[in-house]
Amino acid sequence: MALETSPEKPAPVRQIANAVSQWIDRLGAVWVEGQVAQVNRRPGVQTVFMTLRDTVADLSVTVTASRTTVDSLATPLVEGASVVVHAKPSFYANRGSFSLHAREIRMVGLGELLARLERRRQLLAAEGLFARELKRALPFLPRVVGLVTAPGSAAERDVLENARRRWPAVRFETAYAAMQGPRAAQEVMAALDRLDRSPEVDVVVIARGGGSVEDLLPFSDEALVRAVHRARTPVVSAIGHEPDTPLLDLVADVRASTPTDAARTVVPDVVEEQRNVAAARDRLRRVVASWLQREQHALDALRARPAMADPRYLVDERLAEVDGLRERARRSFGHRLDRAFDDIDSQRARARALSPLATLQRGYAVLQDAEGHVVTSVEGLTAGSAVSVRVSDGRVLATTTGVETDAATSEETR
Repeated sequence: MALETSPEKPAPVRQIANAVSQWIDRLGAVWVEGQVAQVNRRPGVQTVFMTLRDTVADLSVTVTASRTTVDSLATPLVEGASVVVHAKPSFYANRGSFSLHAREIRMVGLGELLARLERRRQLLAAEGLFARELKRALPFLPRVVGLVTAPGSAAERDVLENARRRWPAVRFETAYAAMQGPRAAQEVMAALDRLDRSPEVDVVVIARGGGSVEDLLPFSDEALVRAVHRARTPVVSAIGHEPDTPLLDLVADVRASTPTDAARTVVPDVVEEQRNVAAARDRLRRVVASWLQREQHALDALRARPAMADPRYLVDERLAEVDGLRERARRSFGHRLDRAFDDIDSQRARARALSPLATLQRGYAVLQDAEGHVVTSVEGLTAGSAVSVRVSDGRVLATTTGVETDAATSEETR
């Protein structure tokens, strides 16, 4: 029943909100068709929040469902899935918000297709085909870039023109294949295999210029995903536009959002590299100049030292040391000679004191017979025997006139 209001008797906001809530409650449970735009699962909360968008009009509504209802689906609920929801409309008067509380959710059409792709993605991810550690780095400047695309396509033109604009000397080897339809996956695998076996191809780009979900299905083919995983050459996926995410994007070594982005990814920009080389050359020049300046300062410091300023300084200093050592050696040798001379004089005096000649000089003499034997006794001598007398300064030749025996000596001898 319509509310009776007038400028004199207006209804308060709460009354209008409650009336709207009552009207919506009378609608009862309804079946609603739409596309899931967002799914929000909050940890520890048993309610799943979704946004259901109209497939034609720019209109969306909030949908809540119990976690049990969502988890009981045969295929996971993902964004972009088309669904039919049996829900109870409700209007929350306090916030003035409208929402649907889903009691049952069914996948339909494209939603079922997306659900199958999600299951395939989960299985391949569990096998490790999308692991980050398997991604290979692209070469800095590839010798030849392999390109898999449709003949005469806009994607081919974008890749070639943008790559050659960045690096004019880049070389391409193109392998054409169907980019949609039932033969697309097989032809793309064949083209990839041919480029992967080429020894000159350093990177392979698979490019397509976007399309609907159905058009991009060949690039989620499991056989194609495994072929890219087995390839020895790094693969760049340039399928579709930014929102499109076929499974090829996940297994490729690098994902480019568009074919133009792929061209910017596989080859460097020659102008930027020239700037980098010039900057590196300037840095190297500054480093070398700084090093030379530092070494020059070190040489100047060495040259300023006394030894370098006057090279004879060290020689003169060492010469003075040599002169001092020579003088010390001369004095030491003189002292040793003096002590040696003193020792010689002492030894000579001792030798002279013990010499028989010194005894002769004191008045003694040595008597020898004619044969030169020293006469120590009167025995054997007779009057007229020829003898010689040795004195300190010569000999006296004489003849004995007689021999006398010393009685005392004879007595001592006996």
